[in-house]
Amino acid sequence: MRLSLQPTLDPAAYRFTHVLRTRFAETDAMGIIHHGAYPAYLEEARAAMLREAGFPYEEVRSGPDGIDFAVLELYVRHRRPLQFDDAVDIHVLVDGLTRTTFQVGYLLEVGGQARATAVTVHGAVGPTGRPARMPSFLSDLVGVG
Repeated sequence: MRLSLQPTLDPAAYRFTHVLRTRFAETDAMGIIHHGAYPAYLEEARAAMLREAGFPYEEVRSGPDGIDFAVLELYVRHRRPLQFDDAVDIHVLVDGLTRTTFQVGYLLEVGGQARATAVTVHGAVGPTGRPARMPSFLSDLVGVG
């Protein structure tokens, strides 16, 4: 287990915020967003963070080193359910950077109320799927902005 990041409930501790709106198709029979939708929300927020930082994920993947950030671990702590048409603030923080891995912490809020925290652990892999060295730009994304 590589996961060691403990995401905080303080939005000021995060470097980036992405807002998304939940869809009716993501609700379950109880009228709440199904837990299976959360990984896609986290991925959307990570990609938006990279794009805003000037490193669109498609360019990272198609660049000279062809680096992918494979998800090695995923943890979500559900606090309160998300519902259809919620505007969700997803706060994102990159941390735990090593030569071949990094962690991303998330705080999902609706109207300033914490709904979930999450952590993803990523490994850098090259075009052949073998471990690769992390791109140097990630060190600029670590910590509070």
